[in-house]
Amino acid sequence: MTTFNDQLAQVQGPEWLSAKRRESLELFTTLDVPQESVEAWKYTRVDVDFDALRPHGKRDVVSDVSALPQSVQDRLTGTDVGAFLVLDGPDVVYRTELPAELTAKGVIFTDLKSAVEQYADKVQQYLYSVVPAEVPDDTTIAAPGTTPSKSPDPSEGKFSALAAALWTNGAFVYVPRGVEVELPLGSFRVMSDAGTYTATRTLVVAEENAQVTFIDEQDSEALPGTYAIGAVELVVKDAARVRYVSIQNWGEGVTHIQRQRGDVGRDATLNSLVVTMGGTLSRTEMQSYLRGQGSNSEMLALYFANKDQHFDHYTLQHHAAPNAYSDLLYKGVNNDSSVGVFSGMIKVDLGAQKTDAYQKHRTLMLSSDARNFSVPQLEINANDVRCSHGSTTSPVDQEALFFLRSRGIAREVAEKMLVTAFLEDVLGRVPLKSVVKYIEGIIARKVGAA
Repeated sequence: MTTFNDQLAQVQGPEWLSAKRRESLELFTTLDVPQESVEAWKYTRVDVDFDALRPHGKRDVVSDVSALPQSVQDRLTGTDVGAFLVLDGPDVVYRTELPAELTAKGVIFTDLKSAVEQYADKVQQYLYSVVPAEVPDDTTIAAPGTTPSKSPDPSEGKFSALAAALWTNGAFVYVPRGVEVELPLGSFRVMSDAGTYTATRTLVVAEENAQVTFIDEQDSEALPGTYAIGAVELVVKDAARVRYVSIQNWGEGVTHIQRQRGDVGRDATLNSLVVTMGGTLSRTEMQSYLRGQGSNSEMLALYFANKDQHFDHYTLQHHAAPNAYSDLLYKGVNNDSSVGVFSGMIKVDLGAQKTDAYQKHRTLMLSSDARNFSVPQLEINANDVRCSHGSTTSPVDQEALFFLRSRGIAREVAEKMLVTAFLEDVLGRVPLKSVVKYIEGIIARKVGAA
């Protein structure tokens, strides 16, 4: 059985990247797996034997869409992406090229492994700059004489360190200054090797006044004992606009752990949507670092957990500059014996005056056996701000369900209607019709109404 050191020795790349990988693996070996005593992981425990993990098997390139997994074929018939990659485990198995007019403007869209070889200067400049191997120290900058928030527990970086050391591939997007990419770009990630792990990385860079949408989808059949570990780095320069969508629909038996973080410049906007539907255990972190004055972050998410699924979402809206705006709306559904966790923090630094920040988490419970834990938090160190947070957890409206049933609507269809209506204020804010239609189809299958 190969060790992580053995696996790292087999990875090719420039010395600057190899050194960073080695440094990240050394950090990984010093860190414990985060326990319930760590506040950010209080309700989630990942039981993993790292010594037994083996990497996902290699996959060959295919020449035709018909050779791709059926789930990807189904998505490609209804997606509106302008160009896409398909990754099976560590390898790109299919791709389409950017339109020539975008290439002529300097837009780059390729897999990250190829980008390291072909665009080394750009990758080296930005890789690990937003999601480093260690957990970012998002301690609030507080007034002299006051006690700032605690730094994150080092163990929170355990999986980020592993992803930083052993990522095999992912997507790289670079949009030059002033260029707008109208059609979304996309990555379809699948796994097909049970009992393995895959570490991937997405790096999206939008230079000043640039605009791009990236859709990151994950899907597989049931894969017992399989791990998907990843990092997403979103670099949003001054006055740029980035929309990032993550749709996680792994099969039963997959453990999904991913840290997504955006660095948002002056007058720039980051719109993010996190959709969690699959896997057995899922831990997704979405963080917006509002670095620039007048920056803007919209953070949307929806999830539907059933059977014994455990979904954990951790969010951070960190206001480091004045006159910035952030709006978070997370909505979830819990059925059967599933568990949902939301832990969200708004941090406002000293000097980040005129901050305007909102955080709202709402959960619909379809079963008395399901559980949901919600921990919204504020930490404010400026005195001219407008911040609010709130959380609600409630059962399905029995009167509404009875009304629909009394009109001859089957229970499964009635529940789908109520769930879709509950999630509508998230879906209604997503201007990607094919994405919304796909999500609604997953919901229908979850409630047995497909």
